[in-house]
Amino acid sequence: MTMTYDDTVMIAVEALTKSFTLHLQGATHIPVLGRMDFALSAGECAVLDGPSGAGKSTLMRCIYANYLPQQGRVLIRHDGALADITHAEPRTILDIRRRSLGYVSQFLRVIPRIPTLQLVMEPLLTLGVAEEEARTRAATLLARLRIPERMWHLPPGTFSGGEQQRVNIARVLVVDYPVLLLDEPTASLDADNRQTVVELVTEACARGAAIVGIFHDALVRDAVATRVISVTPHDRAAA
Repeated sequence: MTMTYDDTVMIAVEALTKSFTLHLQGATHIPVLGRMDFALSAGECAVLDGPSGAGKSTLMRCIYANYLPQQGRVLIRHDGALADITHAEPRTILDIRRRSLGYVSQFLRVIPRIPTLQLVMEPLLTLGVAEEEARTRAATLLARLRIPERMWHLPPGTFSGGEQQRVNIARVLVVDYPVLLLDEPTASLDADNRQTVVELVTEACARGAAIVGIFHDALVRDAVATRVISVTPHDRAAA
């Protein structure tokens, strides 16, 4: 059955399941994620809830189209319409990621010699934002996240884990994406920087972004969540 959504819906997950096949171990089949169905409207921040191993990060990667689910699809609002990112052509997936879907993962993967400020500016420059404006927006965000200006010309590969995560957050939140995925963005941050991330998430919701997040810090989760979505492991879904 085809679902219909109003114009406020920014992301929809329909009948999505995911399992893995280990081809080097006799094609062992490992079911991971039970059926997921939900839709988020503009301004909502949904926190994924479930035990370790329930499939929360797997769900995030399915939404971002890093993983292909066994069943179901993910719709992302793109150019005013809901686009099926699950079955889209690679060039369409890249365009959705570039303009409509931001993803703060748990790890920062960068070219070693690119300076931090340039790295954070890059998504804006790709969208055609003027260099001066991109520099100002990137610098403002790095300052809010307490990355000292003396470090902006250095590549983030030389930074601590917490500093790299803040650069990771800045690189995504510098763009006003309609949909945001946040996979434990505060896991390695101190209390002051966790509070800054809470403020940034709240501001993104206020401008109309729809956010799906994993937050293991209860205080952060309670501060940002407008709703909670339970992630069901495959074995429980089948029970």
